[in-house]
Amino acid sequence: MKQSKRTLLSTLLCAALAVSGALPALAEDVEPIQINEDISVSGDYDWTRFAEDHITLNVYNWGLYISDGSDESVDVLSAFEELTGIKVNYTTFDSNESLYAKMKSGGASYDVIFPSDYMVGKMIQEGMLAELDYSNIPNFSRIGEDYRGWSFDPDNAYSVPYTWGTTGIIYNTTMVEEAPTRWADLWDVEYAGNVLMFNNSRDAYAIAAKKLGRSLNPGSVDEVDLVMKELQAQKSVVQAYVMDEIFDKMEGGEAAMAPYYAGDALTMIEDNPDLAFVSPEEGVNFFVDSMCVPATSRHKEAAELFINYMCEPTVAYQNCDFIGYSTPLTEVWEMLDDDLKYSPIAYPDESVMSKAEVFVTLPDDVNAEMDAKWSEMKSYDESGSGWLVVAFLLAALAVSAFNIWRKMRKKVRDNY
Repeated sequence: MKQSKRTLLSTLLCAALAVSGALPALAEDVEPIQINEDISVSGDYDWTRFAEDHITLNVYNWGLYISDGSDESVDVLSAFEELTGIKVNYTTFDSNESLYAKMKSGGASYDVIFPSDYMVGKMIQEGMLAELDYSNIPNFSRIGEDYRGWSFDPDNAYSVPYTWGTTGIIYNTTMVEEAPTRWADLWDVEYAGNVLMFNNSRDAYAIAAKKLGRSLNPGSVDEVDLVMKELQAQKSVVQAYVMDEIFDKMEGGEAAMAPYYAGDALTMIEDNPDLAFVSPEEGVNFFVDSMCVPATSRHKEAAELFINYMCEPTVAYQNCDFIGYSTPLTEVWEMLDDDLKYSPIAYPDESVMSKAEVFVTLPDDVNAEMDAKWSEMKSYDESGSGWLVVAFLLAALAVSAFNIWRKMRKKVRDNY
């Protein structure tokens, strides 16, 4: 689902740099361990304590959200296996809702997962996450203060920030006459059949809510119903509801515009220079994706070792450089190339961030209503305009009946 490029927003940058002096004091007399020419890790951490245990970690992450060796990137998972002797079974999901459904079904057991802010809060409430032992994750001290202590996990007892970003509109400059500036442009009938939309309830709801001048966090069931009607009104314009499919569609010129994550927009723009990105003036979602250990993990300590590895500066640099998402690690931001470090897409300025809003974990009744109304809207959309189908069938039956009647009349006349 996620793949892009980002840079620290100017206001957060000052704060982040201010805490750089508070980074963990690694033992200076311990040489780092060089895994390959691109990755080295702290030498004062016991990376090999599970080498003889034949452990396999099941890691469940967003699609296109790690440096995996493709497109000449560095394979950070292979480097981890070489370093630790732990095998990694790496699979992907395309939305927080897909992750939650898979976890809730109990059909698979995972050791490390990567949910977004509001989903972390939901999973904490439902007892689905294990409390972390930070003696196994000393690299947590490298995380900038601005990315700790969010409402979904105020003590970071269950989550370690991985990346952050914002949402916006990616559009094809050859297909859009005037650049979009508002979420409302995704409802423009001029682009009917050429608009893509998020295929998950929370992101889609947020866009419709912002269009109406409301918070992306509904305060009641009635508010959910109102905003969902706005999404239903958009369906005649929408070509498809997508997640990872957006890459092929936007890069291939199959759609004019779509909402998506800024990080992934950078990847798509790199592959198709005709694409551009804008942060709508109504306001955007500012999100943090985290690394967590499910309560059902069979290898909790090894999972925490993996999280610590992902927070090693050279590892996190390879991930951010490849996927383009913004880093919560000050050291890593300083390592980035200038085109990414100062990208207004990856690291928006105050004009964007001042109107950005963070998802919160919703009350159960509001969340249930959102899921129900989303399913209703999607079902109605996927079946097309139901009333038109019925009308066409009735018309066909009427024509058929009329033809039969004419034939019968003709036969009577002929017999007469």
